Amino acid sequence: MSSESADAEFHEMREPQVEKVVVHMGVGQGGRELANAEEILEEIVGQQPVRTRAKETVGEFNIRQGDPIGAKVTLRAEDAEEFLETSLPLVELSKSQFDDTGNFSYGVEEHTEFPSQEYDPNIGIYGLDVTVNLVRPGYRVSKRDKASRSIPSNHRLDADDAAAFVESTFDVEVSE
Repeated sequence: MSSESADAEFHEMREPQVEKVVVHMGVGQGGRELANAEEILEEIVGQQPVRTRAKETVGEFNIRQGDPIGAKVTLRAEDAEEFLETSLPLVELSKSQFDDTGNFSYGVEEHTEFPSQEYDPNIGIYGLDVTVNLVRPGYRVSKRDKASRSIPSNHRLDADDAAAFVESTFDVEVSE
């Protein structure tokens, strides 16, 4: 293969990138458990979490609309990639975890799986959910206020492109 054809296949505007990573811990109630979850989340990601609130009242769980029930952190740029490098080896990814637009989610069952965390019987064990948003450069065109346009289908990410990007960038295996 000549260098011209290799250059024709690679184009930096087609290269996927991590737009953001959202790390979420759902506790289901406020109080001491939520404070513990926020503390753990801050230790893991190194960023102050934001409380999430219940969207609606659920009588069976004694939750009212607006009650704080969880915490989340949004990571971008290098912080997002550093977090993925530490958390992706802890889980097994499959193609079913990728959606049609190249985003994927996974869960870490116990926060103690992270190297920086140890089990504390006073706190307990918390799980966390991770959602990763992948895009190609130029996606802002569809989100901006002035002169926004739709992204052509040949520039959108799909599950196969996203899985290949994750495998090559973060050195993890995505199973069928």
